[in-house]
Order: sequence, then C-alpha cells, then structure tokens
Amino acid sequence: MIILGIDYGQQRTGVAASDPTGLLASPVCVIEGLGKRKLVQQLCILAQEKQAGKLVLGLPLRTDGSAGDKAQECKKLAELLRQQSSLDVVLWDERFSTAIAHQQLGAAGVRAKNRKGIIDAAAAVVILQSYLDGHI
Repeated sequence: MIILGIDYGQQRTGVAASDPTGLLASPVCVIEGLGKRKLVQQLCILAQEKQAGKLVLGLPLRTDGSAGDKAQECKKLAELLRQQSSLDVVLWDERFSTAIAHQQLGAAGVRAKNRKGIIDAAAAVVILQSYLDGHI
C-alpha cells in the first residue's frame, strides 16, 4: 500500500510517498500558497493519482510533548482530510523533522540557499520514513 506523508505549513506543504512495499519514503512535491480547503482538495487529488491507501500528517508537538496551536490546526486538517478522502489519516509526531531534513540535505551537499524550495518535501520524507520505520 502506498502511503503519503504530509508536512503541513501555512506557506508551503511538503508531500512524500512510500513505495508500494511501505519500506522507503521519497519526496513528491511542495504545494505552495493555498488555503486549507484548496490544500485538502489538492492532497485528495494527489492521493488518488498516487493510489494512496493512507495519509500520515505530521503533528508538530512541542519539545515537552504537549500540543500547541499549530498541533490543533493539524488535527483540524486531519479531520478535513478524513472527510474529503475517506482515507485513514494518521497524525505522527514530527518533532525535529525539519532540522533533520536540513541536516540530511546539508550532508547531501545541498547548499542552504537552495533548500527553501525542497525543505518541506524533505521534512515530509522524514515524517513518513519515521512512520514506516515504526511499523515494520
């Protein structure tokens, strides 16, 4: 089953997809500048195109594990995605995913000034790969 990973942001949302075996996550795209309803529509279209069976949405918890305003916003987004897609939507702890993505891109030789357009997709890969690794 293919699973989509989502790193939600108000400006940009990164998307990653697993391979059909559920072992490896890869970047798909970054969706920029859409309101929440249009973003949900776009994600549902993408899920259909990729024939995804599940969505994993990063949940931005605080370092102490508590949920702040952004986490509440992600929970609302998850509910909209469930309603519109009829897919299982899993909220997954995304603490430090962007920092890890920056480290990985740096190690791959991607210069800091060139990361802006891809960092969100890379963070989605980190979130999805963490989910996949936890469910082997």
